[in-house]
Amino acid sequence: MHPLVKTADQNPLWKGQLLSSGMPSGVYLSIYLLTILTGFPTNLLALYALIKKLKTKATPNCVLLLNLTVSDLCFLAFLPFKVAEAVAGQWPLPAPLCPLSGLFYFSTIYSSTLFLTAVSVERYLGVAYPIHYKLRRHSAYAAVASLGLWACSFAHCSIVYITEFQPYNNTEPDNGSHKNCYKNFTDVQLAILLPVRLELGIVLFLVPSLLTCFCYFGFMRIVISSPHIRRSKKQRAVGLVSATLAVFIVCFSPYNISHVVGFIQWEDPRWRDEALLLSTFNASLDPVIFYFSSSAVQRSCWGFLTRVERVCALPSVIRKVFYRESEKLGRAGPQEAVCCSRL
Repeated sequence: MHPLVKTADQNPLWKGQLLSSGMPSGVYLSIYLLTILTGFPTNLLALYALIKKLKTKATPNCVLLLNLTVSDLCFLAFLPFKVAEAVAGQWPLPAPLCPLSGLFYFSTIYSSTLFLTAVSVERYLGVAYPIHYKLRRHSAYAAVASLGLWACSFAHCSIVYITEFQPYNNTEPDNGSHKNCYKNFTDVQLAILLPVRLELGIVLFLVPSLLTCFCYFGFMRIVISSPHIRRSKKQRAVGLVSATLAVFIVCFSPYNISHVVGFIQWEDPRWRDEALLLSTFNASLDPVIFYFSSSAVQRSCWGFLTRVERVCALPSVIRKVFYRESEKLGRAGPQEAVCCSRL
């Protein structure tokens, strides 16, 4: 049997408080549960607002944000599998669910990256080439592009299935191959996985992140320098760019850096699991981007917080962050609301 693949009796870490990465399992469990508790309600609220907006007037930005919301919800739907793994200390579910959960877990991480990049491109074209882009701006194009982005992320991350069904060195698949789901790879698996991970980091993260930076820096330069845009809209633009770049830096960068380090060292970095754990926060941070990106989401937040206020008094911090700006949108006329949604 491979030295890293041991049963619970042979390896005390299975029964203790440490996972294979060395980090206490309680940390993993806390982050997973925090992400689920914060991500599900906020993403469902955004989903409701975006669907409502699509029924009245479909825009490319709304289509892209809707797909980003669906991506986050798919990620959150499979996150309980990670919770079960953290509680048990090993993969406790049927073996076929291991590659399936991995496929959705990793694919939705990269689909979020691609959709965030698509939103940045749409924003930049809208302010840099307002006339030419408006003539060609159609939600059908965004829908087709979304299908392509979904296909791209799932096709790349199908490596999960290819890797999981490779033979284990001196290990019977039924006796230990899924004790640690998608971990403790053999030399045969790493020979396939490490080059693919490097390609993932370059094609699905590095290129999109550079494109996002270029688009949003150009977007910021145009918006801030324009004397015709109100200060509140400029603040929204700053919030949008800051939240997006925070997601790329905090959530996606460490994990994709581990791909490069792993390829150079030709082994799994010991800190890869911790880097992957940071990507979990993406599902909680994306709703902040929705808030700054769509006036429909802002009005939905205003309506939701108004209902909450009837039950209990809102803290002053929540009022300052959401209520004041959203209340203005709630009273805004149709023309102003449409203008806000294009910013």
